[in-house]
Amino acid sequence: MDGTFNIMKEKIAKLTNIWKTIKNMPHIRINLMLEACEGNDPFYERITKEYFQSANARHPKLPLIKQREYGVSVFQYNEQPDCYMKAVESSARRNYKKAIRNGYVFKRINFNDHIDDVWDIRRSAKVRQGEMAESFLNSRPSEVMVPKSISDIHDYPYFGIFNADNKLVAYASGIVAGELMEVEHIYGHSDFQSDGVVPMLYISIAGYVMEKFPRVKYYCYGTFFGASPSLQRFKKKFKFLPHRVSWVLKSKK
Repeated sequence: MDGTFNIMKEKIAKLTNIWKTIKNMPHIRINLMLEACEGNDPFYERITKEYFQSANARHPKLPLIKQREYGVSVFQYNEQPDCYMKAVESSARRNYKKAIRNGYVFKRINFNDHIDDVWDIRRSAKVRQGEMAESFLNSRPSEVMVPKSISDIHDYPYFGIFNADNKLVAYASGIVAGELMEVEHIYGHSDFQSDGVVPMLYISIAGYVMEKFPRVKYYCYGTFFGASPSLQRFKKKFKFLPHRVSWVLKSKK
C-alpha cells in the first residue's frame, strides 16, 4: 500500500512540476518564411511545409495540444556574436576548449563523402539516450539527396568534427527555415566523447548559424517534455530551454 501511495505521490509531483514549467515558460513566435523558398529548389518548400505540419499536428499522448507547442527546447540568439558560448554552462565551455586543444576541427560537410565514418559513429554505442535500433546500428547509412540551397533563409546543412587524422568523429544535421535552426540528428563516436567533441559541435553550429544564416533567431533541439531526466539536464546545460511556440508558415504581406 505504501509503495502504491509513493508512486502516486511521485507522479503528482512530476505533473505539478510540469504544470509550473508550462505556466512560466516564455511564449515565442517562429516564422518559417515559406515565401522565401520561391526560386530555390522545391525540396526546401517541401521540407518547410512538412516541418510546419508536424509541429502543428496533435500530440499523440496529449491530443488537446499541438506536437510542438509546449516545451520546445529553444535558445534565443541576441546581437552578440558569442552569445551562445557565453550562455551555455561553464562545463560545456570547458569541454569545447578541451576539444580545441586536442586538435579537433569543425566543418560543414557533405554527408555522402563520409558514409563509412558516419557508420562507425553510429555503431560505436548501442545505448545513447535509450537503446539504439538494430537497423540503425547494423545497416550502412544510405546517401542523402539534399540539393544545394541558393538562399541563406532555407537550407539543410550537415556538420562534422574531425580529429587530427581527418577522421569524422561527430556529426549533426539540421533544418534552417526562416527564423529557425533545428538540430535534427547529432551523434558522437563513443571513443572520442571524453574529448568534448559533441559540446564542440553544438557550440560551433551555433556560431556558424549566426554568421551564415542572419535571419535565424532561434536555435532548437527537439522538445523538453518526454525527454529522459539525463537528456533534460543535458539540454539545460546547452541552454535548450522549454518554450511555448506559435509557428508561422509565412510572413503576411
